[in-house]
Amino acid sequence: MKNSLSKSEKLPVIRHSTAHLMAEAVINLFPGTKVAIGPAIENGFYYDFALPTPITQDDLPRIEKEMRRLLSTPHDFTKEVITREQALELFKDQPFKCELINDLPQDEEISIYRSGNFVDLCRGPHIVNTKEINAQSFKLEKIAGAYWRGDEKRPMLTRIYGTAWESPNDLQAYLTMQIEAEKNDHRRLGRELDLFHIEEDNPGEVFWHPNGWTLYLTVQQYVRQKIKEDGYVEVNTPFVMPQSLWLRSGHWEKYQENMFITESEKRIFALKPMNCPGHVEIFKQGIKSYRDLPLRIAEFGSCTRNEPSGSLHGLMRVRGFVQDDAHIFCTEEQISSEVAKFCKLLKSLYRDFGFDENAILVKFSTRPEKRVGDDATWDRAENALAEACKAAGLEYTVAPGEGAFYGPKLEFTLVDALGREWQCGTIQADYQLPAKDRLNAEYIGEDNEKHQPVMLHRAALGSLERFIGILIEQHGGALPPWLSPTQAVVVPVAPPFSEYAEHVAAQLTKAGFRVKADIGNDRMNAKIRKYQEQKVPYQLVVGEKEKQSNSVTVRRLSGEQKTMTVDEFAAFLRMKTDTAAVSAEF
Repeated sequence: MKNSLSKSEKLPVIRHSTAHLMAEAVINLFPGTKVAIGPAIENGFYYDFALPTPITQDDLPRIEKEMRRLLSTPHDFTKEVITREQALELFKDQPFKCELINDLPQDEEISIYRSGNFVDLCRGPHIVNTKEINAQSFKLEKIAGAYWRGDEKRPMLTRIYGTAWESPNDLQAYLTMQIEAEKNDHRRLGRELDLFHIEEDNPGEVFWHPNGWTLYLTVQQYVRQKIKEDGYVEVNTPFVMPQSLWLRSGHWEKYQENMFITESEKRIFALKPMNCPGHVEIFKQGIKSYRDLPLRIAEFGSCTRNEPSGSLHGLMRVRGFVQDDAHIFCTEEQISSEVAKFCKLLKSLYRDFGFDENAILVKFSTRPEKRVGDDATWDRAENALAEACKAAGLEYTVAPGEGAFYGPKLEFTLVDALGREWQCGTIQADYQLPAKDRLNAEYIGEDNEKHQPVMLHRAALGSLERFIGILIEQHGGALPPWLSPTQAVVVPVAPPFSEYAEHVAAQLTKAGFRVKADIGNDRMNAKIRKYQEQKVPYQLVVGEKEKQSNSVTVRRLSGEQKTMTVDEFAAFLRMKTDTAAVSAEF
Protein backbone atom coordinates (compact mmCIF):
# COMPACT_ATOMS: atom_id res chain seq x y z
CA MET A 1 0.00 0.00 0.00
CA LYS A 2 1.35 3.42 -0.93
CA ASN A 3 2.30 5.65 1.98
CA SER A 4 0.80 8.60 0.12
CA LEU A 5 -2.75 7.43 0.86
CA SER A 6 -4.79 9.84 2.95
CA LYS A 7 -6.28 8.71 6.26
CA SER A 8 -9.73 8.31 4.69
CA GLU A 9 -8.22 6.15 1.92
CA LYS A 10 -5.98 4.13 4.25
CA LEU A 11 -8.57 3.18 6.86
CA PRO A 12 -10.71 0.95 4.58
CA VAL A 13 -7.53 -0.91 3.54
CA ILE A 14 -6.51 -1.45 7.18
CA ARG A 15 -10.02 -2.66 7.97
CA HIS A 16 -10.14 -5.07 5.04
CA SER A 17 -6.75 -6.45 6.08
CA THR A 18 -7.95 -6.81 9.69
CA ALA A 19 -10.92 -8.82 8.40
CA HIS A 20 -8.43 -11.28 6.84
CA LEU A 21 -6.53 -11.40 10.14
CA MET A 22 -9.77 -12.20 11.98
CA ALA A 23 -10.62 -14.95 9.47
CA GLU A 24 -7.25 -16.59 10.06
CA ALA A 25 -7.78 -16.43 13.82
CA VAL A 26 -11.26 -17.98 13.54
CA ILE A 27 -9.95 -20.84 11.35
CA ASN A 28 -7.17 -21.50 13.87
CA LEU A 29 -9.61 -21.63 16.78
CA PHE A 30 -12.40 -23.48 15.01
CA PRO A 31 -10.94 -25.99 12.52
CA GLY A 32 -13.35 -26.88 9.75
CA THR A 33 -14.68 -23.35 9.41
CA LYS A 34 -16.00 -22.39 5.96
CA VAL A 35 -15.32 -18.76 5.03
CA ALA A 36 -17.60 -16.56 2.92
CA ILE A 37 -16.89 -12.84 2.46
CA GLY A 38 -15.19 -10.21 4.62
CA PRO A 39 -15.36 -6.60 3.40
CA ALA A 40 -14.51 -3.29 5.00
CA ILE A 41 -17.59 -1.27 5.97
CA GLU A 42 -18.19 2.13 7.55
CA ASN A 43 -16.16 2.28 10.78
CA GLY A 44 -15.00 -1.31 10.53
CA PHE A 45 -15.36 -4.69 8.86
CA TYR A 46 -17.13 -8.03 9.06
CA TYR A 47 -16.57 -11.61 7.95
CA ASP A 48 -19.18 -14.32 7.40
CA PHE A 49 -18.47 -17.89 8.48
CA ALA A 50 -20.11 -21.31 8.52
CA LEU A 51 -18.72 -22.54 11.84
CA PRO A 52 -18.48 -26.17 13.00
CA THR A 53 -19.87 -25.15 16.42
CA PRO A 54 -21.97 -22.14 17.48
CA ILE A 55 -20.18 -19.20 19.08
CA THR A 56 -21.41 -16.39 21.31
CA GLN A 57 -20.36 -12.88 22.26
CA ASP A 58 -18.21 -14.46 24.99
CA ASP A 59 -15.95 -15.96 22.30
CA LEU A 60 -14.95 -12.58 20.86
CA PRO A 61 -12.15 -11.83 23.41
CA ARG A 62 -10.68 -15.25 22.62
CA ILE A 63 -10.64 -14.46 18.89
CA GLU A 64 -9.10 -11.04 19.58
CA LYS A 65 -6.36 -12.71 21.62
CA GLU A 66 -5.56 -15.05 18.73
CA MET A 67 -5.48 -12.08 16.32
CA ARG A 68 -2.92 -10.34 18.54
CA ARG A 69 -0.86 -13.52 18.74
CA LEU A 70 -0.76 -13.64 14.94
CA LEU A 71 0.34 -9.99 14.85
CA SER A 72 3.33 -10.81 17.05
CA THR A 73 4.90 -12.46 13.97
CA PRO A 74 4.49 -9.95 11.13
CA HIS A 75 3.57 -11.25 7.67
CA ASP A 76 3.37 -9.63 4.26
CA PHE A 77 0.14 -9.46 2.27
CA THR A 78 1.07 -10.86 -1.14
CA LYS A 79 -1.13 -10.85 -4.24
CA GLU A 80 -1.18 -13.61 -6.84
CA VAL A 81 -3.15 -13.83 -10.09
CA ILE A 82 -4.20 -17.42 -10.82
CA THR A 83 -6.34 -19.31 -13.30
CA ARG A 84 -9.92 -20.35 -12.65
CA GLU A 85 -8.83 -23.99 -12.44
CA GLN A 86 -6.10 -23.16 -9.92
CA ALA A 87 -8.57 -21.16 -7.84
CA LEU A 88 -11.13 -23.97 -7.75
CA GLU A 89 -8.44 -26.43 -6.72
CA LEU A 90 -7.06 -24.08 -4.05
CA PHE A 91 -10.52 -23.52 -2.51
CA LYS A 92 -11.93 -27.02 -3.11
CA ASP A 93 -12.78 -27.32 0.61
CA GLN A 94 -14.40 -23.87 0.71
CA PRO A 95 -17.82 -24.11 -1.05
CA PHE A 96 -18.69 -20.41 -0.73
CA LYS A 97 -15.43 -19.40 -2.43
CA CYS A 98 -16.00 -21.94 -5.20
CA GLU A 99 -19.45 -20.50 -5.84
CA LEU A 100 -17.99 -16.99 -6.10
CA ILE A 101 -15.30 -18.22 -8.50
CA ASN A 102 -17.84 -19.95 -10.72
CA ASP A 103 -19.97 -16.78 -10.83
CA LEU A 104 -17.09 -14.60 -12.05
CA PRO A 105 -17.16 -13.58 -15.74
CA GLN A 106 -14.91 -15.78 -17.87
CA ASP A 107 -12.63 -12.89 -18.77
CA GLU A 108 -12.24 -11.51 -15.24
CA GLU A 109 -8.88 -11.69 -13.49
CA ILE A 110 -8.86 -13.96 -10.45
CA SER A 111 -6.60 -12.85 -7.66
CA ILE A 112 -5.79 -14.15 -4.19
CA TYR A 113 -4.04 -12.62 -1.21
CA ARG A 114 -1.83 -14.59 1.18
CA SER A 115 -0.93 -13.53 4.70
CA GLY A 116 0.63 -15.99 7.10
CA ASN A 117 -1.26 -19.26 6.78
CA PHE A 118 -4.40 -17.62 5.40
CA VAL A 119 -5.26 -17.28 1.74
CA ASP A 120 -8.37 -15.55 0.43
CA LEU A 121 -10.06 -14.92 -2.88
CA CYS A 122 -9.76 -11.15 -3.01
CA ARG A 123 -9.32 -8.15 -5.33
CA GLY A 124 -7.58 -6.13 -2.60
CA PRO A 125 -6.01 -3.77 -1.95
CA HIS A 126 -4.28 -4.63 1.31
CA ILE A 127 -1.60 -3.20 3.54
CA VAL A 128 1.97 -4.32 2.84
CA ASN A 129 2.54 -6.10 6.15
CA THR A 130 0.48 -7.02 9.22
CA LYS A 131 2.75 -4.79 11.33
CA GLU A 132 0.69 -1.90 9.97
CA ILE A 133 -2.22 -3.18 12.09
CA ASN A 134 -1.89 -1.80 15.62
CA ALA A 135 -2.69 -4.60 18.09
CA GLN A 136 -4.47 -2.11 20.36
CA SER A 137 -6.45 -0.37 17.63
CA PHE A 138 -9.09 -2.94 16.78
CA LYS A 139 -11.99 -4.52 18.63
CA LEU A 140 -14.54 -7.21 17.77
CA GLU A 141 -17.97 -5.81 18.49
CA LYS A 142 -20.81 -8.24 17.91
CA ILE A 143 -22.11 -11.43 16.33
CA ALA A 144 -25.11 -11.58 14.01
CA GLY A 145 -26.76 -13.99 11.61
CA ALA A 146 -26.60 -13.34 7.87
CA TYR A 147 -27.97 -15.39 4.99
CA TRP A 148 -25.46 -16.32 2.34
CA ARG A 149 -25.69 -13.70 -0.39
CA GLY A 150 -28.64 -12.11 1.43
CA ASP A 151 -30.99 -14.91 0.33
CA GLU A 152 -33.20 -16.31 3.08
CA LYS A 153 -33.37 -19.60 1.18
CA ARG A 154 -29.57 -20.00 1.48
CA PRO A 155 -27.55 -21.06 4.55
CA MET A 156 -27.54 -18.85 7.62
CA LEU A 157 -23.96 -17.81 8.39
CA THR A 158 -22.33 -16.32 11.47
CA ARG A 159 -21.25 -12.71 10.89
CA ILE A 160 -18.62 -11.24 13.19
CA TYR A 161 -18.38 -7.45 13.18
CA GLY A 162 -15.30 -5.53 14.21
CA THR A 163 -13.85 -2.04 14.11
CA ALA A 164 -10.27 -1.02 13.33
CA TRP A 165 -8.42 2.28 13.44
CA GLU A 166 -4.93 3.65 12.93
CA SER A 167 -4.27 4.38 16.60
CA PRO A 168 -5.56 3.36 20.05
CA ASN A 169 -6.74 6.95 20.60
CA ASP A 170 -8.87 6.77 17.45
CA LEU A 171 -10.35 3.48 18.64
CA GLN A 172 -11.13 4.90 22.08
CA ALA A 173 -12.79 7.97 20.57
CA TYR A 174 -14.97 5.71 18.41
CA LEU A 175 -15.92 3.46 21.36
CA THR A 176 -16.81 6.52 23.45
CA MET A 177 -19.02 7.77 20.63
CA GLN A 178 -20.67 4.34 20.45
CA ILE A 179 -21.50 4.51 24.16
CA GLU A 180 -23.09 7.93 23.64
CA ALA A 181 -24.93 6.64 20.59
CA GLU A 182 -26.31 3.75 22.63
CA LYS A 183 -27.59 6.20 25.24
CA ASN A 184 -29.31 8.17 22.49
CA ASP A 185 -30.60 5.18 20.52
CA HIS A 186 -34.02 6.23 19.21
CA ARG A 187 -35.43 2.72 19.69
CA ARG A 188 -34.68 2.78 23.41
CA LEU A 189 -35.82 6.38 23.79
CA GLY A 190 -38.95 5.59 21.76
CA ARG A 191 -39.92 3.05 24.41
CA GLU A 192 -38.91 5.17 27.40
CA LEU A 193 -40.68 8.31 26.14
CA ASP A 194 -43.69 6.31 24.89
CA LEU A 195 -43.35 7.58 21.33
CA PHE A 196 -43.81 4.50 19.12
CA HIS A 197 -43.38 0.78 18.76
CA ILE A 198 -42.96 -1.77 15.96
CA GLU A 199 -44.61 -5.19 16.16
CA GLU A 200 -42.31 -8.17 15.68
CA ASP A 201 -44.75 -9.85 13.27
CA ASN A 202 -45.32 -6.61 11.30
CA PRO A 203 -41.72 -5.50 10.58
CA GLY A 204 -40.99 -2.09 9.19
CA GLU A 205 -44.39 -0.57 10.07
CA VAL A 206 -44.62 2.01 12.86
CA PHE A 207 -47.31 2.26 15.54
CA TRP A 208 -47.25 5.88 16.71
CA HIS A 209 -48.35 6.49 20.31
CA PRO A 210 -49.96 9.82 21.34
CA ASN A 211 -46.63 11.42 22.28
CA GLY A 212 -44.95 10.24 19.10
CA TRP A 213 -47.86 11.27 16.88
CA THR A 214 -47.83 14.74 18.42
CA LEU A 215 -44.14 15.00 17.54
CA TYR A 216 -44.84 13.65 14.05
CA LEU A 217 -47.62 16.18 13.37
CA THR A 218 -45.51 19.03 14.77
CA VAL A 219 -42.69 18.21 12.34
CA GLN A 220 -45.13 17.79 9.46
CA GLN A 221 -47.03 21.02 10.14
CA TYR A 222 -43.81 22.98 10.47
CA VAL A 223 -42.55 21.73 7.09
CA ARG A 224 -46.00 22.33 5.57
CA GLN A 225 -45.88 25.99 6.62
CA LYS A 226 -42.31 26.46 5.36
CA ILE A 227 -43.04 25.03 1.90
CA LYS A 228 -46.26 27.02 1.64
CA GLU A 229 -44.21 30.18 2.23
CA ASP A 230 -41.79 28.93 -0.43
CA GLY A 231 -44.42 28.73 -3.15
CA TYR A 232 -45.49 25.08 -3.12
CA VAL A 233 -49.01 23.77 -3.61
CA GLU A 234 -49.89 20.65 -1.64
CA VAL A 235 -51.66 17.65 -3.20
CA ASN A 236 -52.52 14.06 -2.34
CA THR A 237 -52.28 11.08 -4.69
CA PRO A 238 -53.61 7.49 -4.44
CA PHE A 239 -51.77 4.93 -2.35
CA VAL A 240 -52.51 2.17 -4.88
CA MET A 241 -51.97 2.72 -8.62
CA PRO A 242 -52.20 0.42 -11.66
CA GLN A 243 -49.42 -1.52 -13.31
CA SER A 244 -49.97 0.46 -16.53
CA LEU A 245 -48.77 3.68 -14.85
CA TRP A 246 -45.67 2.00 -13.37
CA LEU A 247 -44.88 0.46 -16.78
CA ARG A 248 -44.97 3.88 -18.47
CA SER A 249 -42.91 5.51 -15.72
CA GLY A 250 -40.20 2.82 -15.91
CA HIS A 251 -40.59 1.74 -12.28
CA TRP A 252 -42.01 -1.67 -13.23
CA GLU A 253 -38.81 -2.50 -15.13
CA LYS A 254 -36.26 -0.88 -12.83
CA TYR A 255 -37.86 -0.93 -9.35
CA GLN A 256 -40.38 -3.81 -9.26
CA GLU A 257 -38.41 -5.88 -6.76
CA ASN A 258 -38.99 -3.14 -4.15
CA MET A 259 -42.75 -2.84 -4.79
CA PHE A 260 -45.67 -4.53 -3.02
CA ILE A 261 -48.00 -5.85 -5.72
CA THR A 262 -51.69 -6.71 -5.49
CA GLU A 263 -54.53 -7.67 -7.85
CA SER A 264 -58.18 -6.67 -8.22
CA GLU A 265 -60.70 -7.62 -10.92
CA LYS A 266 -57.96 -9.34 -12.92
CA ARG A 267 -55.86 -6.15 -12.99
CA ILE A 268 -52.45 -5.72 -11.36
CA PHE A 269 -51.79 -2.80 -9.03
CA ALA A 270 -48.88 -1.72 -6.84
CA LEU A 271 -48.66 0.14 -3.55
CA LYS A 272 -46.72 3.24 -4.47
CA PRO A 273 -43.04 3.22 -3.50
CA MET A 274 -42.76 6.89 -4.50
CA ASN A 275 -45.00 9.80 -5.46
CA CYS A 276 -43.51 11.11 -8.72
CA PRO A 277 -45.81 9.42 -11.30
CA GLY A 278 -48.87 10.70 -9.44
CA HIS A 279 -47.56 14.26 -9.53
CA VAL A 280 -47.00 14.04 -13.29
CA GLU A 281 -50.61 12.93 -13.67
CA ILE A 282 -51.74 16.03 -11.75
CA PHE A 283 -49.49 18.29 -13.85
CA LYS A 284 -51.07 16.87 -17.02
CA GLN A 285 -54.59 17.93 -16.04
CA GLY A 286 -55.41 21.02 -18.08
CA ILE A 287 -53.16 22.97 -20.41
CA LYS A 288 -50.01 24.41 -18.82
CA SER A 289 -48.23 27.49 -20.11
CA TYR A 290 -44.62 28.58 -19.62
CA ARG A 291 -46.15 31.27 -17.40
CA ASP A 292 -47.23 28.51 -14.96
CA LEU A 293 -43.62 27.39 -14.47
CA PRO A 294 -42.00 26.70 -12.19
CA LEU A 295 -44.88 24.70 -10.68
CA ARG A 296 -43.94 23.27 -7.29
CA ILE A 297 -46.18 20.33 -6.29
CA ALA A 298 -45.72 18.94 -2.76
CA GLU A 299 -47.14 15.93 -0.94
CA PHE A 300 -46.69 14.23 2.39
CA GLY A 301 -47.00 11.01 0.45
CA SER A 302 -47.50 7.63 2.13
CA CYS A 303 -45.17 5.12 0.45
CA THR A 304 -44.37 1.46 0.93
CA ARG A 305 -41.23 -0.36 -0.15
CA ASN A 306 -40.50 -4.04 0.08
CA GLU A 307 -37.29 -3.78 2.07
CA PRO A 308 -35.64 -7.05 3.24
CA SER A 309 -36.54 -7.70 6.87
CA GLY A 310 -32.86 -8.03 7.77
CA SER A 311 -32.18 -4.45 6.68
CA LEU A 312 -34.93 -2.88 8.82
CA HIS A 313 -33.80 -0.76 11.77
CA GLY A 314 -36.25 1.07 14.03
CA LEU A 315 -37.41 4.29 12.37
CA MET A 316 -34.23 4.54 10.32
CA ARG A 317 -35.21 1.84 7.81
CA VAL A 318 -38.89 0.96 7.50
CA ARG A 319 -41.29 -0.40 4.90
CA GLY A 320 -44.11 2.08 5.39
CA PHE A 321 -43.19 5.76 5.52
CA VAL A 322 -44.19 9.28 4.53
CA GLN A 323 -41.93 11.53 2.46
CA ASP A 324 -41.95 15.32 2.51
CA ASP A 325 -41.92 14.91 -1.23
CA ALA A 326 -42.22 17.53 -3.97
CA HIS A 327 -41.72 17.82 -7.70
CA ILE A 328 -40.83 21.05 -9.43
CA PHE A 329 -41.86 21.28 -13.08
CA CYS A 330 -39.69 23.90 -14.74
CA THR A 331 -37.82 24.90 -17.87
CA GLU A 332 -34.20 23.98 -18.35
CA GLU A 333 -33.26 27.62 -17.75
CA GLN A 334 -34.98 27.58 -14.34
CA ILE A 335 -33.03 24.62 -12.92
CA SER A 336 -30.24 26.71 -11.38
CA SER A 337 -32.55 29.13 -9.56
CA GLU A 338 -34.78 26.31 -8.32
CA VAL A 339 -31.85 24.30 -6.95
CA ALA A 340 -30.52 27.43 -5.22
CA LYS A 341 -33.98 28.13 -3.77
CA PHE A 342 -34.25 24.57 -2.50
CA CYS A 343 -30.80 24.73 -0.86
CA LYS A 344 -31.86 27.85 1.02
CA LEU A 345 -35.02 26.11 2.25
CA LEU A 346 -33.04 23.03 3.24
CA LYS A 347 -30.55 24.97 5.35
CA SER A 348 -33.35 26.86 7.07
CA LEU A 349 -35.14 23.63 8.00
CA TYR A 350 -32.03 21.89 9.29
CA ARG A 351 -31.03 24.93 11.36
CA ASP A 352 -34.43 25.11 13.04
CA PHE A 353 -34.32 21.41 13.88
CA GLY A 354 -31.03 21.94 15.70
CA PHE A 355 -28.38 20.95 13.12
CA ASP A 356 -25.37 22.96 11.99
CA GLU A 357 -26.34 24.31 8.57
CA ASN A 358 -22.65 24.87 7.80
CA ALA A 359 -21.83 21.19 8.31
CA ILE A 360 -24.03 19.85 5.50
CA LEU A 361 -22.19 17.54 3.11
CA VAL A 362 -23.22 17.39 -0.55
CA LYS A 363 -22.78 14.43 -2.90
CA PHE A 364 -23.34 14.56 -6.67
CA SER A 365 -24.55 11.12 -7.82
CA THR A 366 -24.20 10.43 -11.55
CA ARG A 367 -25.82 7.97 -13.97
CA PRO A 368 -26.13 4.37 -12.75
CA GLU A 369 -25.63 1.31 -14.91
CA LYS A 370 -29.32 0.42 -14.53
CA ARG A 371 -31.11 3.45 -16.00
CA VAL A 372 -33.62 4.71 -18.54
CA GLY A 373 -32.94 7.21 -21.33
CA ASP A 374 -30.06 7.80 -23.74
CA ASP A 375 -26.61 9.15 -22.92
CA ALA A 376 -27.24 12.48 -24.66
CA THR A 377 -30.18 13.21 -22.34
CA TRP A 378 -28.16 12.13 -19.31
CA ASP A 379 -25.37 14.48 -20.41
CA ARG A 380 -27.86 17.37 -20.44
CA ALA A 381 -29.25 16.44 -17.02
CA GLU A 382 -25.84 16.06 -15.37
CA ASN A 383 -24.52 19.28 -16.93
CA ALA A 384 -27.62 21.20 -15.85
CA LEU A 385 -27.31 19.97 -12.26
CA ALA A 386 -23.57 20.75 -12.20
CA GLU A 387 -24.29 24.30 -13.38
CA ALA A 388 -26.98 24.61 -10.71
CA CYS A 389 -24.45 23.60 -8.04
CA LYS A 390 -22.07 26.24 -9.31
CA ALA A 391 -24.79 28.90 -9.24
CA ALA A 392 -25.79 27.89 -5.69
CA GLY A 393 -22.16 27.93 -4.50
CA LEU A 394 -22.29 24.25 -3.50
CA GLU A 395 -19.13 22.27 -2.90
CA TYR A 396 -19.67 18.57 -3.51
CA THR A 397 -18.01 15.20 -3.98
CA VAL A 398 -18.89 13.04 -6.98
CA ALA A 399 -20.42 9.57 -6.48
CA PRO A 400 -20.15 7.88 -9.89
CA GLY A 401 -23.03 5.57 -10.76
CA GLU A 402 -25.15 6.31 -7.68
CA GLY A 403 -27.86 8.41 -9.35
CA ALA A 404 -31.51 7.39 -9.61
CA PHE A 405 -32.47 5.29 -12.63
CA TYR A 406 -34.15 8.34 -14.18
CA GLY A 407 -31.69 11.13 -13.37
CA PRO A 408 -28.63 12.45 -11.51
CA LYS A 409 -29.09 13.76 -8.00
CA LEU A 410 -27.64 15.83 -5.20
CA GLU A 411 -27.71 14.22 -1.75
CA PHE A 412 -27.49 16.36 1.39
CA THR A 413 -25.99 14.76 4.48
CA LEU A 414 -26.43 16.09 8.02
CA VAL A 415 -23.73 15.76 10.66
CA ASP A 416 -25.26 15.21 14.10
CA ALA A 417 -24.05 16.10 17.59
CA LEU A 418 -21.96 12.88 17.74
CA GLY A 419 -20.33 13.49 14.37
CA ARG A 420 -22.40 10.83 12.61
CA GLU A 421 -23.57 11.44 9.07
CA TRP A 422 -27.19 11.07 7.92
CA GLN A 423 -28.24 11.43 4.30
CA CYS A 424 -31.59 13.24 4.31
CA GLY A 425 -32.34 15.79 1.60
CA THR A 426 -32.10 15.14 -2.11
CA ILE A 427 -32.86 16.88 -5.39
CA GLN A 428 -32.82 15.08 -8.73
CA ALA A 429 -32.94 16.40 -12.29
CA ASP A 430 -35.25 14.24 -14.40
CA TYR A 431 -35.62 14.58 -18.18
CA GLN A 432 -37.03 11.04 -18.49
CA LEU A 433 -40.36 10.77 -16.65
CA PRO A 434 -42.03 13.77 -18.34
CA ALA A 435 -40.88 12.60 -21.80
CA LYS A 436 -43.35 11.79 -24.57
CA ASP A 437 -42.48 8.07 -24.50
CA ARG A 438 -42.95 7.96 -20.72
CA LEU A 439 -45.66 10.00 -18.96
CA ASN A 440 -45.91 12.71 -21.63
CA ALA A 441 -46.01 15.95 -19.64
CA GLU A 442 -46.13 19.11 -21.75
CA TYR A 443 -46.46 22.88 -21.51
CA ILE A 444 -47.03 25.56 -24.14
CA GLY A 445 -43.90 27.65 -24.57
CA GLU A 446 -43.47 31.32 -25.40
CA ASP A 447 -43.23 30.21 -29.05
CA ASN A 448 -46.73 28.71 -28.78
CA GLU A 449 -45.25 25.20 -29.29
CA LYS A 450 -45.40 22.17 -26.99
CA HIS A 451 -42.36 21.52 -24.81
CA GLN A 452 -41.37 18.93 -22.22
CA PRO A 453 -40.73 20.32 -18.72
CA VAL A 454 -37.79 19.26 -16.61
CA MET A 455 -38.94 17.54 -13.42
CA LEU A 456 -36.94 18.19 -10.24
CA HIS A 457 -37.63 15.51 -7.60
CA ARG A 458 -36.85 16.87 -4.17
CA ALA A 459 -37.23 15.98 -0.51
CA ALA A 460 -35.88 18.08 2.34
CA LEU A 461 -36.22 15.67 5.28
CA GLY A 462 -36.74 12.51 3.25
CA SER A 463 -38.76 9.95 5.19
CA LEU A 464 -40.46 11.67 8.15
CA GLU A 465 -40.07 8.45 10.14
CA ARG A 466 -36.32 8.35 9.59
CA PHE A 467 -35.87 12.07 10.20
CA ILE A 468 -37.74 11.84 13.50
CA GLY A 469 -35.45 8.96 14.50
CA ILE A 470 -32.46 11.19 13.70
CA LEU A 471 -34.05 14.08 15.65
CA ILE A 472 -34.57 11.91 18.73
CA GLU A 473 -30.91 10.81 18.66
CA GLN A 474 -29.60 14.31 17.88
CA HIS A 475 -31.27 15.69 21.02
CA GLY A 476 -30.96 12.54 23.14
CA GLY A 477 -34.75 12.59 23.54
CA ALA A 478 -34.63 16.07 25.14
CA LEU A 479 -36.38 17.77 22.24
CA PRO A 480 -36.47 21.57 22.09
CA PRO A 481 -39.71 23.07 23.47
CA TRP A 482 -41.31 23.69 20.08
CA LEU A 483 -40.98 19.96 19.23
CA SER A 484 -41.59 18.38 22.62
CA PRO A 485 -44.88 16.41 22.73
CA THR A 486 -45.54 17.90 26.18
CA GLN A 487 -44.04 21.36 26.59
CA ALA A 488 -44.76 21.82 30.28
CA VAL A 489 -46.36 20.00 33.22
CA VAL A 490 -47.93 21.84 36.15
CA VAL A 491 -47.08 20.12 39.45
CA PRO A 492 -48.80 21.17 42.70
CA VAL A 493 -46.67 21.00 45.85
CA ALA A 494 -49.60 19.39 47.69
CA PRO A 495 -53.24 18.34 46.97
CA PRO A 496 -54.78 21.66 48.12
CA PHE A 497 -53.18 23.34 45.07
CA SER A 498 -54.44 20.86 42.48
CA GLU A 499 -57.28 23.14 41.43
CA TYR A 500 -54.86 26.00 40.78
CA ALA A 501 -52.57 23.63 38.85
CA GLU A 502 -55.49 22.64 36.60
CA HIS A 503 -56.42 26.30 36.15
CA VAL A 504 -52.86 27.17 35.01
CA ALA A 505 -52.75 24.20 32.64
CA ALA A 506 -56.11 25.20 31.13
CA GLN A 507 -54.92 28.80 30.61
CA LEU A 508 -51.77 27.67 28.82
CA THR A 509 -53.61 25.04 26.77
CA LYS A 510 -56.10 27.67 25.65
CA ALA A 511 -53.16 29.81 24.58
CA GLY A 512 -52.12 27.00 22.21
CA PHE A 513 -49.46 25.18 24.23
CA ARG A 514 -49.13 21.46 25.01
CA VAL A 515 -49.46 21.59 28.80
CA LYS A 516 -51.05 19.28 31.36
CA ALA A 517 -51.49 19.25 35.13
CA ASP A 518 -50.44 16.25 37.24
CA ILE A 519 -52.79 16.06 40.21
CA GLY A 520 -52.05 12.40 40.94
CA ASN A 521 -51.21 10.98 44.35
CA ASP A 522 -47.43 10.85 43.92
CA ARG A 523 -45.30 13.25 45.93
CA MET A 524 -44.10 16.41 44.20
CA ASN A 525 -40.45 15.30 44.03
CA ALA A 526 -41.42 11.97 42.47
CA LYS A 527 -43.47 13.80 39.83
CA ILE A 528 -40.63 16.16 39.00
CA ARG A 529 -38.22 13.23 38.72
CA LYS A 530 -40.67 11.42 36.42
CA TYR A 531 -41.02 14.38 34.06
CA GLN A 532 -37.29 14.95 34.01
CA GLU A 533 -36.88 11.33 32.94
CA GLN A 534 -39.55 11.91 30.29
CA LYS A 535 -37.54 14.98 29.22
CA VAL A 536 -40.44 17.46 29.47
CA PRO A 537 -38.74 20.86 28.98
CA TYR A 538 -40.48 22.71 31.85
CA GLN A 539 -42.03 21.64 35.13
CA LEU A 540 -44.21 24.38 36.62
CA VAL A 541 -44.36 24.03 40.40
CA VAL A 542 -47.28 25.74 42.14
CA GLY A 543 -48.08 26.26 45.81
CA GLU A 544 -49.52 28.96 48.08
CA LYS A 545 -47.08 31.68 46.97
CA GLU A 546 -47.72 30.98 43.27
CA LYS A 547 -51.49 30.81 43.76
CA GLN A 548 -51.58 34.19 45.48
CA SER A 549 -49.49 35.88 42.76
CA ASN A 550 -50.94 34.01 39.74
CA SER A 551 -47.45 32.70 39.01
CA VAL A 552 -45.49 29.49 38.53
CA THR A 553 -42.00 28.42 39.55
CA VAL A 554 -40.46 27.21 36.31
CA ARG A 555 -37.99 24.35 36.62
CA ARG A 556 -35.87 23.39 33.60
CA LEU A 557 -34.37 19.96 32.87
CA SER A 558 -30.99 21.33 33.98
CA GLY A 559 -32.45 22.08 37.43
CA GLU A 560 -32.46 25.88 37.00
CA GLN A 561 -35.51 27.61 38.50
CA LYS A 562 -37.23 30.94 38.00
CA THR A 563 -40.57 32.30 39.17
CA MET A 564 -42.75 33.97 36.54
CA THR A 565 -46.33 35.08 36.30
CA VAL A 566 -48.45 32.80 34.11
CA ASP A 567 -48.57 35.51 31.44
CA GLU A 568 -44.78 35.92 31.55
CA PHE A 569 -44.28 32.19 31.14
CA ALA A 570 -46.78 32.13 28.26
CA ALA A 571 -44.84 34.92 26.52
CA PHE A 572 -41.56 33.10 27.15
CA LEU A 573 -42.92 29.80 25.79
CA ARG A 574 -44.40 31.63 22.80
CA MET A 575 -40.97 32.98 21.97
CA LYS A 576 -39.46 29.51 22.29
CA THR A 577 -42.06 27.88 20.07
CA ASP A 578 -42.69 30.63 17.52
CA THR A 579 -39.00 30.96 16.66
CA ALA A 580 -38.26 27.23 16.77
CA ALA A 581 -35.45 28.18 19.17
CA VAL A 582 -33.17 25.49 20.55
CA SER A 583 -31.16 27.70 22.93
CA ALA A 584 -31.10 26.86 26.60
CA GLU A 585 -31.46 30.26 28.30
CA PHE A 586 -34.49 31.34 30.29
